Amino acid sequence: MPLGKKVRPTSAMGKLETFHITSVLEDIRPATVKATSNVRRAQTSKATSRTSAPLWQFPEFKKTDQPPEWLERELLKQQHRRHSISLDEDLSEAENVHRSVDPARSLQKLKIEERVSLENLQKLKVAFEEFEKNGGRSLDVANFRRLVKKCLGLRGISDEQIEELFKKIDYSANNNIDWDEFCTFMQLEFAEKEESVARKKEVSFILPATVTEISHGEPVLNIRSAPDNTVITVREDGTINYWSPELKLKRSKTVFDRPLNRTPKWVTDFTTMSQYNKLILGTGDREIQLYELSSLEPYCQVSGLETVPLRLDYCGTDIDECIILYGDDQGSVNVLIIKSVGEILRTWKKLPKVENIPNIGLESALLSDNISFIHWKVHDDWVTQIKYYDCIRAVISTSNHENSALVIGCTVGTTNVEQQMKEIKEICKDGKLKKGLVIIGPPQKRAEWDQTVFRVYKGVKTYDFCKDHNLLVTGGMDRIIRMWNPYVPGKPTGILRGHTAPVFYLHISSEDSRIYSVSSDNTVKIWDIQDQSCLFTANPKATRIRGDIFACHFAPALKTLYIATDSLAYLSLRIKPQPQPHLIVSHKEPVLCCRYNNEFRQVVSCTEGSVVKVWDYEKGNQVFEFCDAHDDSAITCMAFDNSGRRLVTGGRDGCLKIWNFNNGHCLRTLKKDGNSDEVSDCIYVTMNRNRYVMAVGWDRRIDIYFDQADDLHHVQKPQLHWQDDLRRGHKEDILCIAQCPPNLLATGSYDGEIIVWNMVSGHIYCRLRTPLPQDCSTIAGIDKSVSKVIFLKSCAKKNESTSSLVSSGPQGYINFWNLMNGGKLMGTFQASRFKLNITSIAVSADNLFLYAADQAGYVYVYNIQQYALLGPEQESPKMVNYWRAHLSNVTSLEIIDEDKIILSSSTDCTVRLWSTDGEFIGTFGQPEPWNIYTKNSWKHPAIPYEILVDPLSMPVHQVLQGESSVLDVINNGHNDSDATKAEPQFLQKFSRLLISDEDINEEINKVHYPQGCGKRLRHEIYKDMNKPPNHGGPKAYHMLKYFEVNEVPSSYKKPDLSAAGTDPFLSNDTDNNSKDVL
Repeated sequence: MPLGKKVRPTSAMGKLETFHITSVLEDIRPATVKATSNVRRAQTSKATSRTSAPLWQFPEFKKTDQPPEWLERELLKQQHRRHSISLDEDLSEAENVHRSVDPARSLQKLKIEERVSLENLQKLKVAFEEFEKNGGRSLDVANFRRLVKKCLGLRGISDEQIEELFKKIDYSANNNIDWDEFCTFMQLEFAEKEESVARKKEVSFILPATVTEISHGEPVLNIRSAPDNTVITVREDGTINYWSPELKLKRSKTVFDRPLNRTPKWVTDFTTMSQYNKLILGTGDREIQLYELSSLEPYCQVSGLETVPLRLDYCGTDIDECIILYGDDQGSVNVLIIKSVGEILRTWKKLPKVENIPNIGLESALLSDNISFIHWKVHDDWVTQIKYYDCIRAVISTSNHENSALVIGCTVGTTNVEQQMKEIKEICKDGKLKKGLVIIGPPQKRAEWDQTVFRVYKGVKTYDFCKDHNLLVTGGMDRIIRMWNPYVPGKPTGILRGHTAPVFYLHISSEDSRIYSVSSDNTVKIWDIQDQSCLFTANPKATRIRGDIFACHFAPALKTLYIATDSLAYLSLRIKPQPQPHLIVSHKEPVLCCRYNNEFRQVVSCTEGSVVKVWDYEKGNQVFEFCDAHDDSAITCMAFDNSGRRLVTGGRDGCLKIWNFNNGHCLRTLKKDGNSDEVSDCIYVTMNRNRYVMAVGWDRRIDIYFDQADDLHHVQKPQLHWQDDLRRGHKEDILCIAQCPPNLLATGSYDGEIIVWNMVSGHIYCRLRTPLPQDCSTIAGIDKSVSKVIFLKSCAKKNESTSSLVSSGPQGYINFWNLMNGGKLMGTFQASRFKLNITSIAVSADNLFLYAADQAGYVYVYNIQQYALLGPEQESPKMVNYWRAHLSNVTSLEIIDEDKIILSSSTDCTVRLWSTDGEFIGTFGQPEPWNIYTKNSWKHPAIPYEILVDPLSMPVHQVLQGESSVLDVINNGHNDSDATKAEPQFLQKFSRLLISDEDINEEINKVHYPQGCGKRLRHEIYKDMNKPPNHGGPKAYHMLKYFEVNEVPSSYKKPDLSAAGTDPFLSNDTDNNSKDVL
């Protein structure tokens, strides 16, 4: 695929396959019960009937037939959902969740736009054109449904899915769309998805590279890393250096002596034999030398090789078996197979030394039955790289010869056996081979079926292979990186262009699905395997790596690329901070606002990083995402229009934007002239058939924008301000706004002032001043800001002398106001346990419960049904429940009354769902999906890990708070009624467990075993009686050990201080002893 061609992150040609999944209940019901045809299964096709009988209406299903909880959870993880009410649930609650038995709504909401192919689009275009020729300018929902079914021909498309797609395209709620709107929606959606996938794949090195200068000398031949992440380099003159991952020199040694009367040895390549703690060197004297990896002491060598080993490799194939192979200057692949490696090495260690290293010739080594030597004539040029892969049981070697650029072949082939038989017959004419004689014949060619040859223009300089991706990549002098299927040598599967110099090094990172490449001009690139696109490029000017490249190595454990030129340098990947495995977050930045959209059953959340994410409310997975909504400014507030198809966001850049949030299309920008201050809150208002967007912020004014569908201007300015707003409005920053139909508007500011407006006239209806708590009225600098106001709409419409407005106050107080006759405070109470400011307030639709959240992440539930109805209240309302929902400031709190669900977001980067009783459903973005209608899929009774371990989540005890003494608790100073009163609501659901002695005796008398029981039952009765007694393990005296005591002479010798210099610990002891003497 060409590099410039963009690939969609999500294929538009995916097909939905419907599998017949057996119900869980069929596996556990009695064998005599047969499944009736009335019980319908969830289908992906259009639902023909929604009147299927619930499972609890059948007499065969009893509570004992309920599937186990672990099985339901496992099915939910596999996305095979049970769309029915649990058998143990109350029938009265079943009527409130009618959607849960609706298979067309709850089962696999696969998007139609993700399944549309190019051929389908062409058919749709022709259909739209024919419709226009017949006199229709645009399609309504019925005609669009008919065209989609006719042109797409996709199975399993329901009318509900088509209507949902229609609503996404028709964002203005005009109930008609045309071909241009359809194409615009499709193009923008996939463009934003492609950008979202590209953002997730962003990767880069930390620039510039860290460069370490090395002494002048021979070039570095190769770089490898040890199991302990030590970097090993070997120079041509035999100098071996051990480096830390940061290229700090740990050890250096030259293993070759420099003779005066002859040419010194030189190293050709090296590899590590970490399984046996050995370092293997290949020399120009046709030797393979082994050194101790830890001490670099010479161990042994194999001499008498027929060719010079230019490239070395080692691989452990089995227990105490290995392969050492090397490629030479003749294009041959030489394989040395060793069995009983430990014994062989110990034998070679005892041989006579040659030049201070035990030596054995190759022919002598082959006398052992545990050693085999095979050499193949593979290439017509010297070998540039060679490696054995035990996962495919084959050797991959490369050369610069085009016709044999890369060859994948076996180690022992059929040709080798036949050739050896011919050689034995020629040498042993009398039928007997002389003892102790091993003949190494010339290299032979493999049979065609024993190897796969890849022909590459200008040969192959470097390559890498990955079994996980079934991928082979090659690079060479032609500056092109080719991607191959190792089983298809005829044509590469992909070509990566971008390097302007020969490719020197390649590495495949299987866990990241990336390819790292280095060219001879010191250019480093990172490629994506799936998209076949370049993710990152670092040129020599950016990396500051100078000189010719001699060796490269990528350490996967360190995510670091090491490059050897005239100096050593390394490039480390810029790793994004990863959350801890036990922490689940919805965003990478703090979430400042979130809302529930009832039109599409989705949740939209916005963050400080200007990221907007759309979530599936019923499952918890991410549906869509778009970034940079307000450039680099945070999104501080949001609202939906009345149709629920458009999103309004406000940011710290001082402007508001209207979006089609299903494809990330910015429809309009609402902004004032000049510099704009931060927008704190916004609402969408409909009054007298006119639609407005109203926003407040740090400019201390109410900005009103007229929302008109036929306005063609992309940037829209606000209407003129109200005169009362200019003359008598807020004197401080406005933080919140709320509206109560038909004409009331409330705003709260930083100085604690609340102004209620008449939206028809623009005049001030009443002005309220937030009171200070009695214990802090004289404290200066107290935070008096009103962060949230909310109307009790049912009370406000009655125009009675009851509380109709709720606002937050200082130190966690909540205030209730009556707006009649200029406004009056009806009640105030401290809602926060920790006296922290209330950041969000929500009230149920029937005004029965008030939910308040504070800066510590706690959510408090109060029963306000009878609070402040008849007059001012002195006491606080009854606290029904409270729990900790987040670690930090709760930024949004919304009640979804139809499902009895609470939506919350916080600056701890999470968006969560809770039941109204405080049961934890889940965090948006978690790996396991949930179903809000199936409680077994909820996280309850678990709670988020970070909340569980946080000290602030510890329960409060009366003794620790000083409300009662220890003696009061011991003597049961508080009665049972107080204890019951303090219990949360979710604990009061269950009756107290009171067990008396009579109950215990009655249960004991009930326990009996039936007479004439079978063998299995008798075994169950007596299986615990034959067990040996368990006393909790051996006693202490069983584990005692004894030691012989040696007689120590009373006189002590003076320590030898000359040896202290070799041991730092001994030197320290010596210094301390000398100080004591002085």
